[in-house]
Amino acid sequence: MLPLVLLLVVGAIMAYSSVSATQQRNKEMEAERIQAAELAQEKAKEDAEKRVYLLGEFDPSAREDFAPVPTEYNFSGYKIYLRKEALYAFLEMAEAAKKDKIELAIVSAARNFDYQKDIWNKKWGGATLVDGKNLSKSIPDGQERFLKILEYSAVPGTSRHHWGTDIDVNMTVPYYFETEKGKQIYAWLVENAFGFGFCQVYTLKGSLRPTGYNEEKWHWSYLPLAKTFTKDYKDLITAADIAGFDGDEYVPSLNLINDYVLGINSECL
Repeated sequence: MLPLVLLLVVGAIMAYSSVSATQQRNKEMEAERIQAAELAQEKAKEDAEKRVYLLGEFDPSAREDFAPVPTEYNFSGYKIYLRKEALYAFLEMAEAAKKDKIELAIVSAARNFDYQKDIWNKKWGGATLVDGKNLSKSIPDGQERFLKILEYSAVPGTSRHHWGTDIDVNMTVPYYFETEKGKQIYAWLVENAFGFGFCQVYTLKGSLRPTGYNEEKWHWSYLPLAKTFTKDYKDLITAADIAGFDGDEYVPSLNLINDYVLGINSECL
């Protein structure tokens, strides 16, 4: 009789242990599920914040990680801002250029969505002439006009200037860099800018860069930050996010992200 009782007791203990182990595992699985859900929520929040930043939907002057370009180096005529890291790198580069008798200044820096929208809409509607023409009259076809503006101006929501990492140096017209002074400045930048973290994103178009904006010798990007933002843009932004400006109905028919946001000098990727 005693052995039977022992067997029953041992069986009961084993069954209880099995139930306890199952309950413990269930608790662990539930804790893992909750943790995974919390991490997913945090990632979603982080991605949403990144999207806002990448699309330029913020005020640079209100952010602690941006700073105004000092008056001495500001050729814009109004207050402009850059990410602090990019600004400090530029100031270091400008001081080095001075030693070689090269004067560098910034004519355009951070431009948020609304600023870029104003540039775009004025070209779209004819308030700003392009090549001396009112595009709303000279190019009535919407998609053709869209592509014409894209030669030098980014669609709102796609501009690298949104990120506070990119600068336009001295002048924003091609002919300036064909002058003796312009050639000297560009030659110095080609030789030295990379050492300070800057890269010319819009080089001459051709077999190495078949798509994107026309060559801009004035546009330089601070790569230690911009490389990350470029990758984030590729991963997080879709054509559906690019909207809210004149002519945005043509976005779905164009490959703006691959051909323009990512259509840059491969050395800058």
